[in-house]
This record gives sequence, C-alpha cells and structure tokens, in this order.
Amino acid sequence: MPVAFALTGAKADERETLLDLLDAEPEIVATRPGQTLIVDKNYFGRDFEHQPAGHGIRLPRPIRRGEPERPGAELFTPPRQVAESVNETFKGRLDLERHHGRTPAGVVAHVLRRISG
Repeated sequence: MPVAFALTGAKADERETLLDLLDAEPEIVATRPGQTLIVDKNYFGRDFEHQPAGHGIRLPRPIRRGEPERPGAELFTPPRQVAESVNETFKGRLDLERHHGRTPAGVVAHVLRRISG
C-alpha cells in the first residue's frame, strides 16, 4: 500500500529520494513501525541499507548480478508486477509527459488533482 510519494527528475538518485522522504515525513515511520518496503535492485549499498534499517525499515530487493541470494526473494514476482502496474496506471492517468506545470509546485498540484479526482 503506498504511504507516501515523491516526484523527482529522471536523474535523481532513488536512494537519496527515499532517505529525504523519510527525513521530511518522520510520521511515516513513527505511525507504521516495522515497515517492509519492497524496492528494486537499484536500492543497494551497505551504507545506504543501514540508514533505512536504523528507522526500523526492512528493504528486501532483488539480487544484483554477482551477489549472493538475499532474504525475501519470494516477495518479488507478484508484488513487483502489481507495483509496475500501479506505476503505469499513475503515469497514464496523470499524463505526466504533458503535465504543463511551469514550476515544481505546479507539477505537484497537477498530480494531486489527478490522484484525488
């Protein structure tokens, strides 16, 4: 179940965006302790993985080439398909390629209007 989102540029580092979101919205963690966030294989790195763990967040992800098997591998096929479907639905419904937002606030307003409408 999505509990938060962030809009970023295409070149933004997903890991930094997640950490920034956790810092900006501490109630996400405080009101939902022991969360599991299923992420893709780009959420890697020993230093990075310790930071969400410090918030009590578990980040199972698919293995990267050359890595040993990771716990939680059974979580990926069906939920990943659901997550990709939700993302594609949002992308289509939000018409993100033609949002006409002239400022970041305009883009956010457009997205929130489409989600709630």
